[in-house]
Amino acid sequence: MCGIAGQIGRDPRVIQGQYAAYCAMQQTLSRRGPDQRGMFISGRAALIHARLAVVDIENGLQPMQLDWQGESYTLVYNGELYNTPELRTALQNKGHSFTSHSDTEVLLHAFAQWGADCLKRCNGIFAFAVWAQRAGRLFLARDRCGVKPLFYVQTGDSLLFGSEIKTLLAHPAVPPRVDANGLAEVLLLGPGRTPGCGVFKNIRELLPGQCAVYEADTGRLTLNRYWQLTDHDHPDDFETTARNVRDLVVDAIQRQLVSDVPVATFLSGGLDSSLISAVADTYFTARGRQLQTFSVGYKDNRRYFHATKFQPGADAPYIRKMNDFLGARHHWVTLDTPELVLALYAAVEARDLPGMADVDSSLLLFCRQIKPHATVALSGECADEIFGGYPWYRDPAVREKYGFPWAQSTAYRAAFIKEGVLGDIDPAAFVDARYQQTLAETSVLPGRDAVETRMRQMVNLNFAWFMQTLLDRKDRMSMYSGLEVRVPFCDYRIAEYLYAVPWDFKDYQGQEKGLLRYAMQGVLPKEVLWRRKSPYPKTWNPAYLAAVSAELRRVISDPAAPLLAIIKKEALEVLLASGADNPVPWYGQLMTTPQTIAWFLQVNYWMKKYRVELV
Repeated sequence: MCGIAGQIGRDPRVIQGQYAAYCAMQQTLSRRGPDQRGMFISGRAALIHARLAVVDIENGLQPMQLDWQGESYTLVYNGELYNTPELRTALQNKGHSFTSHSDTEVLLHAFAQWGADCLKRCNGIFAFAVWAQRAGRLFLARDRCGVKPLFYVQTGDSLLFGSEIKTLLAHPAVPPRVDANGLAEVLLLGPGRTPGCGVFKNIRELLPGQCAVYEADTGRLTLNRYWQLTDHDHPDDFETTARNVRDLVVDAIQRQLVSDVPVATFLSGGLDSSLISAVADTYFTARGRQLQTFSVGYKDNRRYFHATKFQPGADAPYIRKMNDFLGARHHWVTLDTPELVLALYAAVEARDLPGMADVDSSLLLFCRQIKPHATVALSGECADEIFGGYPWYRDPAVREKYGFPWAQSTAYRAAFIKEGVLGDIDPAAFVDARYQQTLAETSVLPGRDAVETRMRQMVNLNFAWFMQTLLDRKDRMSMYSGLEVRVPFCDYRIAEYLYAVPWDFKDYQGQEKGLLRYAMQGVLPKEVLWRRKSPYPKTWNPAYLAAVSAELRRVISDPAAPLLAIIKKEALEVLLASGADNPVPWYGQLMTTPQTIAWFLQVNYWMKKYRVELV
């Protein structure tokens, strides 16, 4: 993986005079790309790259250039292609020749040959930009599921783009301004955000499955959605569906194990990470190599953990079961409260926004511990969104409740916000408009019954919103330490196939992700295969609540604290007094009282660190 950035403008003199700004932008990408740096500045274009070398270490340098059929192309690319051999063969049959085995060179030739249509042929996770110099045209694209980020802003007669928000803010033409709409995104939707919204004024993000063309002469930006989930008939019976699911999942995992640097897997003892680890272990063993697996836990969690509806059991016994089952070398990572609290702030710097509190900071610390052992890791994100594993898919009462199922707290959130901060924005209407728009954009074949219609709405809601929040988290927290994390369940072929699978197939035997469990029989020990779902582990240590509470009290004791410009102090004091008994979760299953307090700490730090200008 890497970091990319650039600027395309009408006036070459503007581009040529911004070298210092480009160096500053490149520096913001140093954690994403610690191995190599490159920059292309010519005429009306500047393309910037910072590389994390994973495939073809010597020959995959960027920006990469190609002259083909009268045009000169320059590429900057962040991602991995998982069907590189097939693409290379198809291109060689078209007369292309290659000097390396890097996927970067294959992608560049694919674009030169097929233009935007190359996206339909690519299986991978990516964000890239190609400058066609003679045409004066920039092409931008993002992978189908949104695993890799790509932000942009139009300013004056130019377009700026970058892998992260901080990269754009490093350019003098992009001040850190946040208007009422941006604040509403943070305070009413955060850590989620409206698809395409970059929170800071005028900053946008390419949608998953979207590409764009920017014309330097006219300053016109044209956006195009090249892929989205589309409903279709599902002719396969249950047994055929299960076989297809098994084939797709195994193939996706195996394709994502290709690397020229060490590869590891996350292992929580849950279904998704255990499946990935088992398939990877078999793959490595057949090639005479040993897989490395990593698990995260918290000091004193054994002492303080108690089962809940969402977290029915501890992970450790299942991790040990998997350790005995696999031939892998396992690493336990244990985090303690003080480092978890301190990393809340690094997590903001990684995400460029307030995030998921210690759900973010713990992952950041976890990835930091993995990096000395591996440069690539595979993780189990997105299986729940695609196979219907969350409680809000399976509980009819929750499923039919109006609004985003992971964030039913709009009125509660609004009660914290100072009068006038959001201007004339009505909180309920702001959130509702986005919910309704997502429902309207859901693909449903005519004649679907109420349950099947609602399940497609739920998939689309999760795919467009909740999954994106988790993918943001995974990308930023891992890349902060230069660790590339791949997500096999985000293979678009799995998402396309599963979208039309009937709910009673997915919910086989009334078990969450029952179809996936049935399909993968024999791959895992039965105790792990049929283990009840348990989410990402968090700390249960009361010292964490005490620590973040003390920190927030310290913050709000300062009348000049940025947080107090937008949030009512008395509402924060009520939150602090509630202890662990506050029944309203802020977001999802994991952000309860301690995480809500920590989130407000992140908001304050974000406003201060990024020198947010409220406009």
